[in-house]
Amino acid sequence: MKKLAGIIATLFGTGFFPLAPGTAASLAVVLIFRFFLWPLSWLWLAAIILVCFAVGVPASARYASDLGQKDPRTIVVDEACGQLVALFLIPADRTSLLLAFMIFRLFDVIKPWPVGKLEDLPGGWGIMADDLAAGFLARLVLQIYLFLR
Repeated sequence: MKKLAGIIATLFGTGFFPLAPGTAASLAVVLIFRFFLWPLSWLWLAAIILVCFAVGVPASARYASDLGQKDPRTIVVDEACGQLVALFLIPADRTSLLLAFMIFRLFDVIKPWPVGKLEDLPGGWGIMADDLAAGFLARLVLQIYLFLR
């Protein structure tokens, strides 16, 4: 179980990327979305996000505990889940994908209210919830842009 938690939490080792592992994980998710996930129905996409979150909470909690850290930078399943939320049902064109990536990363880094407050939740909940909220905010901003475009 310990090894499986590490594999999930680091998104199959993406968290060990030497520079900006969270950004690397987000970019990987954008590419996976573009080439494999975008044709799926909203129900399948929602199910993938829910599974990602449901598996990510205990895996990140276990992995962080094993490392003795609150939120190690090698945990990137939270970025993957948040990026999926930002990408939820957007067009798979380059502009939309790039904006979803950039806006999510911005919100994940600056953590506007209430995103930053969610980090205070215990264990894996805090690790995952702030990125999920950053994804929701990014999705909202992107939806407004797409509506006005």
